[in-house]
Amino acid sequence: MELIQKTSDLSAYLAADEAVDHEHPRVREVAGRLAKEAEDSYAYARLAFEFVRDTVPHSQDSGDPRVTWRASDVLERRTGICYAKAHALAALLRAEDIPTALCYQRFDVVHGLVAVRLDGAWHRQDPRGNKPGVNARFSLGREQLAFTPDHAAGEADYPELYAAPHPTVLDVLKAAVDRPHLWETLPAAL
Repeated sequence: MELIQKTSDLSAYLAADEAVDHEHPRVREVAGRLAKEAEDSYAYARLAFEFVRDTVPHSQDSGDPRVTWRASDVLERRTGICYAKAHALAALLRAEDIPTALCYQRFDVVHGLVAVRLDGAWHRQDPRGNKPGVNARFSLGREQLAFTPDHAAGEADYPELYAAPHPTVLDVLKAAVDRPHLWETLPAAL
């Protein structure tokens, strides 16, 4: 699948916004700690991915009723669904000047992940969090995402790469009073 930048200006994929708030002190602190362990951008991107995937539980898996959507809140509260975890990973990567896009897949509901620009190309990464049947890995080669769409069943990969969260996704996150409410309002398509 060919990934399509929705914004031609690559600097848009380094920008901070209300959800990908990489200028927040919490994001900067985590990014700084991870950067000290990395010898280059690739190693940093892998460490940031593993940090979000492994230390921020997916709230559905953990049963956490809180809804987070801002990257700094995800890192502070250590909880979030796929969209929120994607915002956190994007913020950590952008904090170290690695262009990062938000992207989506469609299953029963829309699933969120990121694409990182390294080695002159975009590479999708899914920090959702592993569990039985889900084994996402950081890779610049063959994708190792949490889920693979069944195109015959109407599931899909959206090829668009967004510089900011899709408005439908952000609106649903911001309006949710708790995770059970969020689960009732997750978008089925973009």
